[in-house]
Amino acid sequence: MFRRLISVRNAVAGLLIATASSAQATPSLLVDAGSLQVLRSKDAGRAWYPASTTKLMTAFVAFEQLRAGRIALQHDIAFSRQALARESVQSGLAPGSVMSLEDALYAMLAVSANEAAAAIAETLAGNEADFVAMMNDAARRLGMTGTHFVNPDGLFDRRQVTTARDLALLGVAIDRSFPEYLRFFDRSEVSIDGRLLKSSDEVIRRFPGAIGLKTGFVCASGRNLVSLAVRGERRLVAVVLGATTEKERSERIAQLLQFGFEKPDAGNRPALRTLQNQKASKPEDLRTRLCGPQAAAYERRQRKLYPMGHAGQASFLGALTAPKTWKIRTRSASVVTSSSSPSPAPRPSALRAQ
Repeated sequence: MFRRLISVRNAVAGLLIATASSAQATPSLLVDAGSLQVLRSKDAGRAWYPASTTKLMTAFVAFEQLRAGRIALQHDIAFSRQALARESVQSGLAPGSVMSLEDALYAMLAVSANEAAAAIAETLAGNEADFVAMMNDAARRLGMTGTHFVNPDGLFDRRQVTTARDLALLGVAIDRSFPEYLRFFDRSEVSIDGRLLKSSDEVIRRFPGAIGLKTGFVCASGRNLVSLAVRGERRLVAVVLGATTEKERSERIAQLLQFGFEKPDAGNRPALRTLQNQKASKPEDLRTRLCGPQAAAYERRQRKLYPMGHAGQASFLGALTAPKTWKIRTRSASVVTSSSSPSPAPRPSALRAQ
């Protein structure tokens, strides 16, 4: 009987260790954007909640519409009551406020303004549902087989999922297809009518060559980041999902990028598209560990796993550089002149990518 109890206890202990190990392991991926070779990969096909990395696809769809001539950067984006009713609204705007699409893209990508993502979706497609259909169509065309979008901003929805593999595909697609729009990703702060909002992406100011792409955080996902960095002829896309703190997220991304720039090309490496998404996997919900009573203990455990940048440990980040600011001035829809008034949103069917 005693031996049986010991056996059961050991089995339970083993299960707890395995569970803890699984909880600590979060997806990451490093890709050479030129060759599409995978340089580092861990659980790259594992389902995960995208949070605000979703806005990369919102931007991609907008870029496609710009390229097709269906909208212009100076087109007016009006902020509806519905757009401003989003969670985590940052701009402080009143319903009826107007800014250009160019400004809205900076607000959405630099400081993750959810209301800007919603307003862009409403303007480009007439309503959010039709815009989300455009996002999912683009994901299908890019081969993002583990991704499904439900909204344009990344607010939590159990049905909205992605993988590190798919986000790398999206990052590479933006870099290759729309180099003229990479400027939207490298700003570290945005001023909206004098109100200064700062990016949570530390990498763009502390890693030489970083252009940035998109951060993301909801309690369920942890801290996500997709980064693009360029040195000479080498272009790298790195993805980290589920980091515990912003420091961990930044250090892990910087470590991946540094490895990619220092590691010489050697041998055959798998191609990004050959990575398989784990279609049967379910996203891990980190809410209790990151935003509940267990948060402090979980953070301590993760710090042991990722000690970079903490006291006594080397950092992969450099000195903080000067911020790059984009200034936005809005106006009220009631004072929009006839020459600058918003044109009717094109019919959703006309905007769908063919």
